[in-house]
Amino acid sequence: MQEEGVQPAPLTLVGVLNACASVVALEEGRRAHDWVIKSGWDSNVFVGNSLIDMYAKCGSLEDALKVFNKMPSRDVATWNAMIGGYAIHGHGKEALKQFEQMREEGVQPDDTTFVCLLSACSHSGLVDEGLRFYSSMSTVYMISANFQHYTCMVDLLGHAGRLHEAENMVLAMPYKPQVAAWMALLGACRIHGNVEMGERVAKQVLELEPENAVGYVLLSNLYTATGNRDLSENIERQRKERSVKKHPGRTWIEVDNEVHTFVVDDQHHPQMIEIHAELKRLSGLMHDAGYVPDTNFVLHDVEEEEKVFNLCHHSEKLAIAFGLINSAPGTPLCIRKNLQVCRDCHTSTKFISKVVGRAIMVRDANRFHHFQDGECSCRDYW
Repeated sequence: MQEEGVQPAPLTLVGVLNACASVVALEEGRRAHDWVIKSGWDSNVFVGNSLIDMYAKCGSLEDALKVFNKMPSRDVATWNAMIGGYAIHGHGKEALKQFEQMREEGVQPDDTTFVCLLSACSHSGLVDEGLRFYSSMSTVYMISANFQHYTCMVDLLGHAGRLHEAENMVLAMPYKPQVAAWMALLGACRIHGNVEMGERVAKQVLELEPENAVGYVLLSNLYTATGNRDLSENIERQRKERSVKKHPGRTWIEVDNEVHTFVVDDQHHPQMIEIHAELKRLSGLMHDAGYVPDTNFVLHDVEEEEKVFNLCHHSEKLAIAFGLINSAPGTPLCIRKNLQVCRDCHTSTKFISKVVGRAIMVRDANRFHHFQDGECSCRDYW
Protein backbone atom coordinates (compact mmCIF):
# COMPACT_ATOMS: atom_id res chain seq x y z
CA MET A 1 0.00 0.00 0.00
CA GLN A 2 2.82 2.37 0.85
CA GLU A 3 4.76 1.42 -2.28
CA GLU A 4 1.75 2.36 -4.41
CA GLY A 5 1.50 5.74 -2.72
CA VAL A 6 -1.85 5.15 -1.04
CA GLN A 7 -2.17 7.14 2.17
CA PRO A 8 -3.47 5.17 5.18
CA ALA A 9 -6.80 6.17 6.65
CA PRO A 10 -7.59 5.84 10.38
CA LEU A 11 -9.29 2.49 9.74
CA THR A 12 -6.11 1.23 8.05
CA LEU A 13 -3.98 2.17 11.02
CA VAL A 14 -6.45 0.69 13.49
CA GLY A 15 -6.27 -2.60 11.57
CA VAL A 16 -2.47 -2.63 11.60
CA LEU A 17 -2.33 -1.80 15.32
CA ASN A 18 -4.86 -4.52 16.14
CA ALA A 19 -2.77 -7.00 14.17
CA CYS A 20 0.34 -6.05 16.15
CA ALA A 21 -1.58 -6.40 19.42
CA SER A 22 -2.88 -9.85 18.53
CA VAL A 23 0.59 -11.34 18.04
CA VAL A 24 2.48 -9.25 20.65
CA ALA A 25 4.59 -7.56 17.96
CA LEU A 26 5.89 -4.56 19.90
CA GLU A 27 8.56 -3.35 17.45
CA GLU A 28 6.14 -3.54 14.51
CA GLY A 29 3.66 -1.67 16.70
CA ARG A 30 6.20 1.09 17.33
CA ARG A 31 6.76 1.40 13.58
CA ALA A 32 3.01 1.60 13.09
CA HIS A 33 2.96 4.37 15.69
CA ASP A 34 5.50 6.23 13.56
CA TRP A 35 3.16 5.87 10.58
CA VAL A 36 0.34 7.28 12.71
CA ILE A 37 2.39 10.39 13.50
CA LYS A 38 3.60 10.84 9.91
CA SER A 39 0.05 10.44 8.63
CA GLY A 40 -1.22 13.11 11.01
CA TRP A 41 -3.76 10.81 12.67
CA ASP A 42 -2.21 10.84 16.14
CA SER A 43 -5.03 13.08 17.46
CA ASN A 44 -7.73 10.71 16.17
CA VAL A 45 -9.50 9.15 19.14
CA PHE A 46 -10.06 5.78 17.45
CA VAL A 47 -6.40 5.50 16.44
CA GLY A 48 -5.32 6.61 19.90
CA ASN A 49 -7.49 3.94 21.51
CA SER A 50 -5.90 1.29 19.30
CA LEU A 51 -2.42 2.56 20.20
CA ILE A 52 -3.19 2.21 23.92
CA ASP A 53 -4.57 -1.28 23.36
CA MET A 54 -1.60 -2.30 21.22
CA TYR A 55 1.03 -1.11 23.69
CA ALA A 56 -0.76 -2.71 26.64
CA LYS A 57 -1.17 -6.06 24.87
CA CYS A 58 2.43 -5.95 23.67
CA GLY A 59 3.72 -5.51 27.20
CA SER A 60 4.52 -1.80 27.40
CA LEU A 61 2.13 -0.17 29.86
CA GLU A 62 4.49 2.81 30.05
CA ASP A 63 3.98 3.58 26.35
CA ALA A 64 0.25 2.96 26.65
CA LEU A 65 0.03 5.52 29.43
CA LYS A 66 2.09 8.04 27.45
CA VAL A 67 -0.37 7.80 24.55
CA PHE A 68 -3.30 8.05 26.97
CA ASN A 69 -1.93 11.19 28.62
CA LYS A 70 -1.24 12.90 25.27
CA MET A 71 -4.67 12.29 23.76
CA PRO A 72 -6.48 15.62 23.20
CA SER A 73 -9.86 13.93 23.62
CA ARG A 74 -10.97 10.66 25.16
CA ASP A 75 -14.11 8.58 25.00
CA VAL A 76 -15.23 5.66 27.16
CA ALA A 77 -13.28 3.24 24.93
CA THR A 78 -10.08 5.17 25.74
CA TRP A 79 -10.58 4.64 29.44
CA ASN A 80 -11.57 1.01 28.89
CA ALA A 81 -8.36 0.37 26.94
CA MET A 82 -6.23 1.78 29.76
CA ILE A 83 -8.16 -0.03 32.52
CA GLY A 84 -8.00 -3.25 30.51
CA GLY A 85 -4.27 -2.77 30.04
CA TYR A 86 -3.73 -2.52 33.77
CA ALA A 87 -5.91 -5.62 34.19
CA ILE A 88 -3.90 -7.97 31.94
CA HIS A 89 -0.69 -6.87 33.66
CA GLY A 90 -2.12 -7.63 37.10
CA HIS A 91 -2.14 -4.00 38.28
CA GLY A 92 -5.56 -4.14 39.90
CA LYS A 93 -5.22 -1.13 42.17
CA GLU A 94 -4.00 1.05 39.30
CA ALA A 95 -7.02 -0.06 37.25
CA LEU A 96 -9.32 0.98 40.07
CA LYS A 97 -7.58 4.36 40.36
CA GLN A 98 -8.03 4.84 36.63
CA PHE A 99 -11.74 4.15 37.01
CA GLU A 100 -12.02 6.75 39.78
CA GLN A 101 -10.28 9.31 37.56
CA MET A 102 -12.69 8.39 34.77
CA ARG A 103 -15.65 9.11 37.04
CA GLU A 104 -14.13 12.40 38.22
CA GLU A 105 -13.92 13.53 34.60
CA GLY A 106 -17.60 12.77 34.11
CA VAL A 107 -17.24 9.82 31.72
CA GLN A 108 -20.01 7.25 32.11
CA PRO A 109 -18.81 3.63 32.20
CA ASP A 110 -20.34 1.00 29.92
CA ASP A 111 -20.58 -2.78 30.11
CA THR A 112 -17.02 -3.18 28.76
CA THR A 113 -15.69 -0.95 31.55
CA PHE A 114 -16.97 -3.42 34.11
CA VAL A 115 -15.57 -6.40 32.24
CA CYS A 116 -12.16 -4.69 32.49
CA LEU A 117 -12.64 -3.81 36.16
CA LEU A 118 -13.81 -7.27 37.19
CA SER A 119 -10.94 -8.82 35.25
CA ALA A 120 -8.51 -6.51 37.05
CA CYS A 121 -9.94 -7.52 40.41
CA SER A 122 -9.77 -11.20 39.47
CA HIS A 123 -6.12 -11.03 38.40
CA SER A 124 -5.15 -9.20 41.60
CA GLY A 125 -7.29 -11.01 44.17
CA LEU A 126 -9.38 -7.92 44.95
CA VAL A 127 -12.48 -9.91 45.85
CA ASP A 128 -14.36 -7.35 47.95
CA GLU A 129 -13.74 -4.63 45.38
CA GLY A 130 -14.95 -6.91 42.60
CA LEU A 131 -18.14 -7.72 44.49
CA ARG A 132 -18.80 -4.01 45.00
CA PHE A 133 -18.29 -3.25 41.30
CA TYR A 134 -20.55 -6.12 40.31
CA SER A 135 -23.29 -4.85 42.62
CA SER A 136 -22.93 -1.22 41.46
CA MET A 137 -23.44 -2.20 37.82
CA SER A 138 -27.19 -2.60 38.27
CA THR A 139 -27.80 -0.42 41.35
CA VAL A 140 -25.79 2.64 40.31
CA TYR A 141 -25.18 2.47 36.56
CA MET A 142 -28.23 0.49 35.42
CA ILE A 143 -26.08 -1.94 33.44
CA SER A 144 -27.29 -5.54 33.18
CA ALA A 145 -24.69 -8.24 33.64
CA ASN A 146 -23.85 -10.29 30.55
CA PHE A 147 -22.02 -13.62 30.27
CA GLN A 148 -18.61 -11.89 30.37
CA HIS A 149 -19.40 -10.27 33.72
CA TYR A 150 -20.63 -13.56 35.15
CA THR A 151 -17.52 -15.36 33.91
CA CYS A 152 -15.26 -12.72 35.48
CA MET A 153 -17.10 -13.11 38.78
CA VAL A 154 -16.80 -16.90 38.66
CA ASP A 155 -13.07 -16.51 38.02
CA LEU A 156 -12.74 -13.91 40.81
CA LEU A 157 -14.51 -16.05 43.41
CA GLY A 158 -12.98 -19.31 42.21
CA HIS A 159 -9.39 -18.09 42.36
CA ALA A 160 -10.04 -16.84 45.90
CA GLY A 161 -11.16 -20.32 46.92
CA ARG A 162 -14.82 -19.37 47.29
CA LEU A 163 -15.85 -22.25 45.06
CA HIS A 164 -19.42 -22.70 46.24
CA GLU A 165 -20.15 -19.00 45.73
CA ALA A 166 -18.61 -19.27 42.27
CA GLU A 167 -20.77 -22.29 41.45
CA ASN A 168 -23.87 -20.49 42.69
CA MET A 169 -22.94 -17.57 40.44
CA VAL A 170 -22.97 -19.91 37.43
CA LEU A 171 -26.27 -21.49 38.43
CA ALA A 172 -27.85 -18.07 39.05
CA MET A 173 -27.26 -16.86 35.49
CA PRO A 174 -30.56 -15.79 33.89
CA TYR A 175 -29.67 -17.85 30.81
CA LYS A 176 -27.90 -21.09 30.06
CA PRO A 177 -24.26 -20.74 31.18
CA GLN A 178 -21.68 -20.72 28.44
CA VAL A 179 -18.71 -23.06 28.58
CA ALA A 180 -16.33 -20.22 29.55
CA ALA A 181 -18.01 -19.87 32.95
CA TRP A 182 -17.86 -23.60 33.66
CA MET A 183 -14.26 -23.67 32.44
CA ALA A 184 -13.31 -20.87 34.84
CA LEU A 185 -14.87 -22.83 37.69
CA LEU A 186 -13.15 -26.06 36.63
CA GLY A 187 -9.81 -24.25 36.60
CA ALA A 188 -10.50 -23.02 40.14
CA CYS A 189 -11.35 -26.56 41.25
CA ARG A 190 -7.97 -27.66 39.89
CA ILE A 191 -6.16 -24.89 41.74
CA HIS A 192 -7.83 -25.69 45.06
CA GLY A 193 -8.00 -29.47 44.64
CA ASN A 194 -11.78 -29.84 44.91
CA VAL A 195 -12.30 -33.18 43.14
CA GLU A 196 -15.99 -33.55 43.93
CA MET A 197 -16.97 -30.23 42.42
CA GLY A 198 -14.42 -30.63 39.64
CA GLU A 199 -16.09 -33.83 38.46
CA ARG A 200 -19.48 -32.15 38.53
CA VAL A 201 -18.25 -29.11 36.62
CA ALA A 202 -16.25 -31.17 34.11
CA LYS A 203 -19.44 -33.02 33.19
CA GLN A 204 -21.04 -29.69 32.26
CA VAL A 205 -17.97 -28.66 30.24
CA LEU A 206 -17.83 -31.91 28.30
CA GLU A 207 -21.57 -31.84 27.59
CA LEU A 208 -21.31 -28.33 26.14
CA GLU A 209 -18.09 -28.89 24.19
CA PRO A 210 -17.33 -32.62 23.89
CA GLU A 211 -14.62 -31.92 21.29
CA ASN A 212 -12.75 -29.45 23.50
CA ALA A 213 -9.70 -31.12 25.06
CA VAL A 214 -9.30 -28.49 27.79
CA GLY A 215 -12.04 -30.04 29.94
CA TYR A 216 -10.36 -33.44 29.81
CA VAL A 217 -6.93 -31.96 30.55
CA LEU A 218 -8.07 -29.87 33.53
CA LEU A 219 -9.92 -32.79 35.11
CA SER A 220 -6.99 -35.13 34.44
CA ASN A 221 -4.60 -32.65 36.05
CA LEU A 222 -6.96 -32.24 39.01
CA TYR A 223 -6.85 -35.99 39.58
CA THR A 224 -3.06 -36.04 39.20
CA ALA A 225 -2.56 -33.18 41.64
CA THR A 226 -4.72 -34.91 44.27
CA GLY A 227 -2.99 -38.28 43.88
CA ASN A 228 -5.69 -39.99 41.81
CA ARG A 229 -3.40 -41.22 39.04
CA ASP A 230 -5.74 -44.05 37.97
CA LEU A 231 -8.62 -41.65 37.46
CA SER A 232 -6.31 -39.26 35.62
CA GLU A 233 -5.24 -42.00 33.24
CA ASN A 234 -8.88 -43.01 32.75
CA ILE A 235 -9.82 -39.48 31.68
CA GLU A 236 -6.91 -39.40 29.25
CA ARG A 237 -7.99 -42.75 27.87
CA GLN A 238 -11.54 -41.44 27.33
CA ARG A 239 -10.19 -38.41 25.51
CA LYS A 240 -8.13 -40.55 23.15
CA GLU A 241 -10.98 -43.01 22.56
CA ARG A 242 -13.20 -40.09 21.54
CA SER A 243 -10.45 -38.79 19.24
CA VAL A 244 -10.35 -35.43 20.98
CA LYS A 245 -7.05 -33.78 20.10
CA LYS A 246 -5.14 -31.46 22.39
CA HIS A 247 -3.50 -28.27 21.19
CA PRO A 248 0.16 -28.59 22.12
CA GLY A 249 1.71 -25.97 24.35
CA ARG A 250 3.81 -23.59 22.27
CA THR A 251 6.09 -20.73 23.21
CA TRP A 252 7.40 -18.01 20.90
CA ILE A 253 10.39 -15.72 21.29
CA GLU A 254 11.68 -13.16 18.80
CA VAL A 255 15.43 -12.63 18.47
CA ASP A 256 17.04 -10.48 15.76
CA ASN A 257 13.69 -10.03 13.98
CA GLU A 258 13.13 -13.78 13.70
CA VAL A 259 10.44 -15.65 15.63
CA HIS A 260 11.43 -19.01 17.12
CA THR A 261 8.79 -21.53 18.25
CA PHE A 262 9.22 -24.27 20.84
CA VAL A 263 7.12 -27.17 22.13
CA VAL A 264 7.73 -29.39 25.15
CA ASP A 265 10.93 -31.46 24.85
CA ASP A 266 11.54 -29.93 21.42
CA GLN A 267 14.29 -31.65 19.44
CA HIS A 268 14.02 -29.83 16.12
CA HIS A 269 15.60 -26.44 16.72
CA PRO A 270 19.10 -26.20 15.14
CA GLN A 271 20.54 -24.89 18.42
CA MET A 272 19.02 -27.60 20.60
CA ILE A 273 22.41 -28.90 21.80
CA GLU A 274 23.35 -25.42 23.05
CA ILE A 275 19.86 -24.93 24.52
CA HIS A 276 20.09 -28.20 26.48
CA ALA A 277 23.54 -27.22 27.72
CA GLU A 278 22.16 -23.87 28.90
CA LEU A 279 19.24 -25.61 30.63
CA LYS A 280 21.68 -27.88 32.44
CA ARG A 281 23.69 -24.86 33.55
CA LEU A 282 20.54 -23.09 34.72
CA SER A 283 19.33 -26.18 36.59
CA GLY A 284 22.54 -26.22 38.60
CA LEU A 285 22.30 -22.52 39.45
CA MET A 286 18.61 -22.83 40.34
CA HIS A 287 19.22 -25.88 42.51
CA ASP A 288 21.94 -24.03 44.41
CA ALA A 289 19.50 -21.14 44.89
CA GLY A 290 16.87 -23.44 46.42
CA TYR A 291 14.66 -24.38 43.47
CA VAL A 292 12.67 -27.62 43.82
CA PRO A 293 10.69 -28.91 40.78
CA ASP A 294 6.91 -28.92 41.26
CA THR A 295 5.19 -31.80 39.47
CA ASN A 296 1.77 -31.40 41.09
CA PHE A 297 0.18 -28.90 38.73
CA VAL A 298 0.54 -29.29 35.00
CA LEU A 299 -1.71 -27.36 32.63
CA HIS A 300 -0.70 -28.88 29.32
CA ASP A 301 -0.70 -32.59 30.00
CA VAL A 302 1.51 -34.78 27.80
CA GLU A 303 3.01 -38.22 28.19
CA GLU A 304 5.22 -38.50 31.31
CA GLU A 305 5.01 -34.76 31.96
CA GLU A 306 5.10 -35.42 35.70
CA LYS A 307 8.73 -36.42 35.37
CA VAL A 308 11.35 -33.86 36.29
CA PHE A 309 13.12 -34.30 32.96
CA ASN A 310 10.10 -33.14 31.02
CA LEU A 311 9.41 -30.35 33.49
CA CYS A 312 12.89 -29.06 32.72
CA HIS A 313 12.09 -29.13 29.00
CA HIS A 314 8.78 -27.28 28.90
CA SER A 315 8.47 -24.97 25.92
CA GLU A 316 8.87 -21.74 27.91
CA LYS A 317 12.07 -22.99 29.53
CA LEU A 318 13.48 -23.87 26.10
CA ALA A 319 12.55 -20.41 24.79
CA ILE A 320 14.14 -18.69 27.77
CA ALA A 321 17.34 -20.72 27.42
CA PHE A 322 17.44 -19.89 23.70
CA GLY A 323 16.96 -16.19 24.48
CA LEU A 324 19.73 -16.20 27.05
CA ILE A 325 22.35 -17.65 24.70
CA ASN A 326 21.34 -15.44 21.78
CA SER A 327 21.13 -12.01 23.40
CA ALA A 328 23.49 -9.71 25.24
CA PRO A 329 23.82 -10.08 29.03
CA GLY A 330 21.24 -8.01 30.87
CA THR A 331 18.90 -7.76 27.88
CA PRO A 332 15.24 -8.29 28.88
CA LEU A 333 13.54 -11.34 27.36
CA CYS A 334 9.97 -11.38 26.09
CA ILE A 335 8.18 -14.65 25.36
CA ARG A 336 4.56 -15.54 24.67
CA LYS A 337 2.70 -18.77 25.21
CA ASN A 338 -0.61 -20.14 23.89
CA LEU A 339 -1.57 -21.77 27.21
CA GLN A 340 -1.51 -20.65 30.82
CA VAL A 341 1.94 -20.96 32.34
CA CYS A 342 2.22 -23.94 34.71
CA ARG A 343 3.16 -23.53 38.35
CA ASP A 344 6.61 -25.08 37.98
CA CYS A 345 7.53 -22.90 35.00
CA HIS A 346 6.34 -19.85 36.93
CA THR A 347 8.53 -20.77 39.89
CA SER A 348 11.55 -21.65 37.75
CA THR A 349 11.28 -18.40 35.76
CA LYS A 350 11.45 -16.46 39.00
CA PHE A 351 14.63 -18.33 39.90
CA ILE A 352 16.10 -17.83 36.41
CA SER A 353 15.46 -14.07 36.54
CA LYS A 354 17.41 -13.99 39.79
CA VAL A 355 20.38 -16.22 38.96
CA VAL A 356 21.05 -14.63 35.54
CA GLY A 357 20.08 -11.05 36.43
CA ARG A 358 17.56 -10.66 33.61
CA ALA A 359 14.06 -9.24 33.38
CA ILE A 360 11.76 -11.78 31.72
CA MET A 361 8.29 -10.93 30.46
CA VAL A 362 5.88 -13.81 29.78
CA ARG A 363 2.54 -13.31 28.03
CA ASP A 364 0.49 -16.45 28.55
CA ALA A 365 -3.10 -17.21 27.51
CA ASN A 366 -4.54 -15.05 30.30
CA ARG A 367 -2.17 -12.27 31.28
CA PHE A 368 1.35 -10.87 31.54
CA HIS A 369 3.93 -11.95 34.08
CA HIS A 370 6.92 -9.68 34.68
CA PHE A 371 9.80 -11.53 36.36
CA GLN A 372 12.73 -9.71 37.91
CA ASP A 373 15.16 -10.43 40.76
CA GLY A 374 13.32 -13.62 41.70
CA GLU A 375 9.89 -12.03 41.93
CA CYS A 376 6.86 -11.86 39.62
CA SER A 377 4.49 -8.95 39.16
CA CYS A 378 1.52 -11.26 39.87
CA ARG A 379 2.82 -11.93 43.40
CA ASP A 380 2.09 -15.64 42.75
CA TYR A 381 -1.64 -14.95 42.31
CA TRP A 382 -2.93 -15.96 38.92
